[in-house]
Amino acid sequence: MDSTAAAAAAATAAAPVLLVTNDDGIDAPGLRFLVDQLVAAGRYRVLVCAPDTDKSGVSHSITWRAALRCKRVDITGATAFGVSGSPADCASLGISGKLFDGLVPDLVLSGINIGNNCGYHVIYSGTVAGAREAFLYGIPAISMSYDWVAGRSSVNELKVSAEVCMPLINAIVTEIKNGTYPQGSFLNVDVPTDAAHHKGYKITKQGTYMARISWEQTVYKKPAVESYQTANMDVDGEKDSELVTSENDLLFKRVIVGRSADGVEGDEMDYKSLVDGYITVTPLGALSHSEPDAIPYFKACVSRL
Repeated sequence: MDSTAAAAAAATAAAPVLLVTNDDGIDAPGLRFLVDQLVAAGRYRVLVCAPDTDKSGVSHSITWRAALRCKRVDITGATAFGVSGSPADCASLGISGKLFDGLVPDLVLSGINIGNNCGYHVIYSGTVAGAREAFLYGIPAISMSYDWVAGRSSVNELKVSAEVCMPLINAIVTEIKNGTYPQGSFLNVDVPTDAAHHKGYKITKQGTYMARISWEQTVYKKPAVESYQTANMDVDGEKDSELVTSENDLLFKRVIVGRSADGVEGDEMDYKSLVDGYITVTPLGALSHSEPDAIPYFKACVSRL
């Protein structure tokens, strides 16, 4: 190996290692645009370990009994595998060192999701779970989502979302390299619908926003026009087809019946800031915290039992 090649190999080996996952699937445009940006930066080793099909809304589910099926996927500039498991499975496998010949990432990136993940939706989100799983094992992580709005958004907005997230990613990598990145949280990032004209980054708190769900009886397998969390770009093109069921079967589909917290939350909350045009950056932890007055109340309640 000549000196130029040796220097290039040394630079590659020293480059920060970034692992990308998501819940929309390894072929989703949000993930591909993000990988393109990371590769174009020329400063990272990029690994991809993502579900081989859409796993939106699976939360932090894991595969316990069955083996995971992993298949190489050709993504320019990256080493990539499509995996039969959930986003949490993919993050776990990707940081284990078992899939990528001993490489353990310095940072895990989950996204870019199609549809915001604000408020209570972080509970349902597979995108957030991918980042949370890495965080649970001590790996810094960022989940990223774009506030897709049917009729207004286009695939190009996902590309713009990847571009506007890069300064934050670069800054976090620098903090990790300098040993100054805090260990107590991971970051949940949401990009506004008009991504190109965002108002800048804003540190926010998780609010209580969520789409309210009900059910409708159906005889068709076509899903609701928009799922509870993720705007599926292709759903309007799906053809209705009746399911063959036994005469005693009942079929129900989820439908959105409203959205809570609109216009109610303060300016420091994630969803309010997102619709105001900011890229929201919300530090999250793994623990669910109770309301401050809940503990005294239940202590008194239990003491009377």
